[in-house]
Amino acid sequence: MEHHSFILKGNICYAENKDYLSVIDNGYLVCCQGISRGVYPCLPEKYQNLPVIDYHDMLIIPGMTDLHIHAPQYSFRGLGMDLELLEWLDTHTFPEESRYADLEYARKAYRIFTEDLQNSATTRAVVFGTIHIPATNLLMELLDSTGLKTYAGKVNMDQNSPDHLTEKDAESALESTAAWLSEMKDRYPNTQPIITPRFAPTCTGPLLEGLGRLQKEYRLPVQSHLSENLSEIDWVKELFPWSTCYGGVYDHYGLFGGDAKTVMAHCVYSSEEEVALMKKNKVYIAHCPQSNINLSSGIAPVRRYLEEGIPMGLGTDMAGGANMSMFRCIADAIGVSKLYWRLADQERKPLTMEEAFYLATKGGGSFFGKAGSFEEGYELDALVLDDSGIRSAKELDTKERLEQYLYLAGEGGRLAGKYVAGKNIFGSEM
Repeated sequence: MEHHSFILKGNICYAENKDYLSVIDNGYLVCCQGISRGVYPCLPEKYQNLPVIDYHDMLIIPGMTDLHIHAPQYSFRGLGMDLELLEWLDTHTFPEESRYADLEYARKAYRIFTEDLQNSATTRAVVFGTIHIPATNLLMELLDSTGLKTYAGKVNMDQNSPDHLTEKDAESALESTAAWLSEMKDRYPNTQPIITPRFAPTCTGPLLEGLGRLQKEYRLPVQSHLSENLSEIDWVKELFPWSTCYGGVYDHYGLFGGDAKTVMAHCVYSSEEEVALMKKNKVYIAHCPQSNINLSSGIAPVRRYLEEGIPMGLGTDMAGGANMSMFRCIADAIGVSKLYWRLADQERKPLTMEEAFYLATKGGGSFFGKAGSFEEGYELDALVLDDSGIRSAKELDTKERLEQYLYLAGEGGRLAGKYVAGKNIFGSEM
């Protein structure tokens, strides 16, 4: 039912902004040609002839955006969680990613990843691949077939990496990346390429400079990592002593917002200068709370970023995060914000449920344009949540049911339907 017009009926919740959650019990969500035409307590006359999919007492919420996830790391999720970032990369990440030179292994692994992503609460995602072009092409093909809206990146790294994951030099890396971009730009309706320097320490200046040129030529977005770990930040200072902050390295090469829509993962230890630069350039932050816990990185000051008006969403950062549940990601974001308030800065109050829900839906969805809300004119991404298996004697209102689902999805929750840009990914058929 791709880009059809229809109506979803149920208990509807969506964020209009970070502070306000709209709740319409027994409401009607109208979709016309893949676009939301609003939510109504009573169906307007002009939509009376559209088919209605009645989900009865279930919850209907916007689809969720995972702003930062590593597809090749899915196979070792849940492993190495007692290590810090740089040791974890050397012990688990780099050895696993080297296996994607074998296209058959890549096919097996990426099929599992894309099938699980399709069946998750994620409707849009920004995805890292590896340096291997055939495997990345395969990843894009499989992602596109899911019907989800995604960006996927062929990773660039030409220094400070294992030999089997280090591109020969900047020139050859840029040639292969340019050829890949030429082949993949606009090839698929659902999946687009994204410029992907892994992170500054694994890229020489000439490579970053060349990626900046390619960004301008192809007018594509950028993804990378920023200020995740203290040792990583010190390393950047050694490698790029001329830059006054980590983000300044990317900015110097035209890879930090402005004309290059950019998402940077983590930003746990961003300096005053870096925060100001992100705000000026409208750089997106992918807050990855579970990963920051698992790799002992720290706690990002999310409240500050919200107050600064920096665009932001949530990321699972698989496999720094141990699973791809965006519900878990919301709960973790709230939890770590409480620790930040208690242990670091009691002037920065914890996230509310509404704020964390906003980040997972409209906040991250805005990286793709008008996505992540049911407001009129937004692409219709929707999740249908069946919470009947979450046992409780207490009578809950719709907002309370949603909050409980965010924490207890794995305790009896069921994803009963999923729609992306008006396309039925799974669930009730008309």
